[in-house]
Amino acid sequence: MRTAIIIVIGFLLLGICLFVPRLLGRSMVIGAQVFIALWFVATAVNLWLGVSRAGYTVMDELPIFLAIFALPAAAAGFVWWKYA
Repeated sequence: MRTAIIIVIGFLLLGICLFVPRLLGRSMVIGAQVFIALWFVATAVNLWLGVSRAGYTVMDELPIFLAIFALPAAAAGFVWWKYA
């Protein structure tokens, strides 16, 4: 359940990152690029917390990290490709 919540948070953050540049008269591509960088850092922190605090191994956490990062990042990549 926690994984699904984090993925939903990723899509909400993507929406914010795409909406703010539009308000400022910029391209959504910039928002997608910023989102991918921010989301990678956020999911890497989540991976680190799972390994250091929850006691999982990196190999246990790696598939979760990939799922959490890839789903919202793929949507951002689509926006980047579509509007570039």
